[in-house]
Amino acid sequence: MAGKPKRMSQVKQILQLYKQGYKIKPIAKNLSISKNTVKSYLEKYRSSKLSLDTLLKMEDHDLEKVFHPGNPAYKDDRFDILTDNLDYYTKELKREGVTRKLLWEEYRMSYPAGYSLSQFSFHLSQHLLTKRPSLVLKHEPGEKLFVDFAGKKLSYIDRETGEIIECQVFVACLPYSDYGFCVAVPSQSTDDFIHALTLCLESLGGAPKALVPDNLKAAVTKANRYEPTINRALEDFANHYNMAVVPARARKPQDKALVENQVKLIYNRVYARIRNQQFFSLGDLNAAITEHTAKHNQTRMQKRDYCRQEHFLSNEKHLLQPLPETAFEIKYYKEYKLAQNNHIYLGQDKHYYSAPYQHIGKKLKVVYTRSVVRIFSGNDMVAVHKRSFVKGGYTTDKNHLCSTHQHYLNRSPEYYRNKASKLSGALARLVELMFTQNRYPEHLYRGCDGLFSLWRNTPAETFDKACQIAIEHQNYSYRFVQNIIKNKMTETEEEKPGKALPEHNNIRGKEYYNNQLPFKILVNEQH
Repeated sequence: MAGKPKRMSQVKQILQLYKQGYKIKPIAKNLSISKNTVKSYLEKYRSSKLSLDTLLKMEDHDLEKVFHPGNPAYKDDRFDILTDNLDYYTKELKREGVTRKLLWEEYRMSYPAGYSLSQFSFHLSQHLLTKRPSLVLKHEPGEKLFVDFAGKKLSYIDRETGEIIECQVFVACLPYSDYGFCVAVPSQSTDDFIHALTLCLESLGGAPKALVPDNLKAAVTKANRYEPTINRALEDFANHYNMAVVPARARKPQDKALVENQVKLIYNRVYARIRNQQFFSLGDLNAAITEHTAKHNQTRMQKRDYCRQEHFLSNEKHLLQPLPETAFEIKYYKEYKLAQNNHIYLGQDKHYYSAPYQHIGKKLKVVYTRSVVRIFSGNDMVAVHKRSFVKGGYTTDKNHLCSTHQHYLNRSPEYYRNKASKLSGALARLVELMFTQNRYPEHLYRGCDGLFSLWRNTPAETFDKACQIAIEHQNYSYRFVQNIIKNKMTETEEEKPGKALPEHNNIRGKEYYNNQLPFKILVNEQH
């Protein structure tokens, strides 16, 4: 197996086909790889002494430890010499009286150490098959699913803008029963293509052994650094559902005649039936498509005494493979450095996701799907979030933050009420009044933190009296309580020390001033 090693997803395709009973040559032909490559991988499978199910369930990095890439080409020089002349022999066979044995005799005369007649005929036959491949028209139940996009589009009207939104129409059929499936999707992008395939398998209630797309590149609209190639996406999808991918040949419509015929029937029995209807959402459009596709499957087939649905339910559905418990989602892989604020920035969504603060400054691997974002440090998953499409938004797990940041995020009126009630009754009443009198509680958080600081640094009796004075004066603020404590205003008049009285009797009491009051009034009246 010289040359570039095969991806582990392709190795799994080899194992899938081998598990389904395919021999080396059909596997090599279907996957467009050398049969010696297939043979080498199967030999390594046998020598591993592991079961096919075990190997198919392995992750790619584990599977690489089992399969060591080899040389995909023949090591024999005889094959290279013969290959250079195969086109010539193919041409000569068309001439009158020329046989394989005659060509072999000429071959051995020019190269005495060459192949025997049987090997010469085998390689020549293989070459002829590639020039004139035969097409097997017989299909087994539950064996294959043909998929394609219709050439003509359907559309719906945006209710708010009045814009006509065109949609791609995905069509699939099981060749044995000719049972059809149809759904409209926004585009032929990888996401929409895989989403349509998932809906198709869910509708069928099972998975066939092989998936036959029109052409793997047909579902890719344009290059996108955020979008994986359709080849790998389809291989991962097929491996998830235990299917093999056997693509139809490009520019060979005979390979996909059944699905092409299915598209024509969909034009007649779905497109034509809804041509005068208006739809205002993709869901409404698909509801109509589903209704008329069901009628199409329930229509009697020509020269048959049954319909497609009856044939499918009776002879094929029970032979489909059961679907896995979880639906397939395309995985995207990126690598980001965890910023000082505990978040990585996912560029495609323009959204921030948190990770544990212990990894700040490290490069983390981000694996995200249509619904979930997973963050890895090495091989350890350190965070998982539901995917959000809010641009500029933050998705934060408080457990990822350090204690200081957690305190900041946990602040709320209820948080401060509960904390104050555990410290002091007067403080609890003051905090309650603070939040009751202010419509914007966020403005009071720092003031509450200040009151808690005063509580820690002030005698309990003094602090409670200061809070009570603030409540009596209806001034519910940290600054007011601080000033009361600072100016020692909690001390009563009786508690303040007075001046010492002199020890003699020459002191006027209040009686003296009361006796002088009429005289003062009289003097004032005379003036």
